[in-house]
Amino acid sequence: MTMGIIAIASVFIWIAAIYELIKPSKEQNNRKIITLTSFGTLSALIITVSLFQSLSLFH
Repeated sequence: MTMGIIAIASVFIWIAAIYELIKPSKEQNNRKIITLTSFGTLSALIITVSLFQSLSLFH
């Protein structure tokens, strides 16, 4: 259940980051882009680690 929430949050974070990146350069907020990209990367890393831990191959 928790991983599902993190996965959904990750999707919304990446959508927000892409939306910020497609704005014209004068309207882009670099701090917001860096923050969204950092949290998106962190959430993707958490999801990836959880996926590898759940594989029976590594138990």
